Amino acid sequence: MNMTDQQTEELAQRSHQQCELCRSEENLSAYLVTPKEGNDISDYVYACEQCRTQIDNPDTMDVNHWHCLNDSVWSEVSAVKVLAWRVLKHLQHNHGPQDLLDMMYLTDEESSWAKAGFSSGTSTEDEQEKHRDSNGDELSDGDDVFLIKDLKVKGAGFTAKQGTKVKGISLVANNIEHIEGRVEGQRIVILTEFVKKQ
Repeated sequence: MNMTDQQTEELAQRSHQQCELCRSEENLSAYLVTPKEGNDISDYVYACEQCRTQIDNPDTMDVNHWHCLNDSVWSEVSAVKVLAWRVLKHLQHNHGPQDLLDMMYLTDEESSWAKAGFSSGTSTEDEQEKHRDSNGDELSDGDDVFLIKDLKVKGAGFTAKQGTKVKGISLVANNIEHIEGRVEGQRIVILTEFVKKQ
């Protein structure tokens, strides 16, 4: 979706005519934070060309440029926090700043958004993305897991309670964030970040 002139103006006002990541005032434009579809300005960050280029080409990231994230990680704009988290995760793979990443607070929705559009860029066999629980432990088909929070099951009319044991999970092949399991007799999809391996 292309932004309307009015939406672009609203984004410019929200950002005070500055890059929402590094505060540069040059070569600014709207940057869609995937996998959002751009239906609202909240899906976008107003970003300078340097930030946009480095985000789109993670291998070119300059850790010195991203010291600016010391401020932007505290933004009240979800899209800005999501992008900041992704940049810090990329830098982490190159021995970048871990402490700032540890200090960040993302809501469940922001965390899901951030992870859904994140690719580490690594391709070695040992580092390929795998289904992992909330502690980072690898999950496999047939594992038993526990829910670490109450989950409202959409369309089923019940809440799966924290501590519920889900036996014999199945991994969703095309999405490392999702597993399937049976709760209260119904087969449901569960986000891996909300489970802990037994």
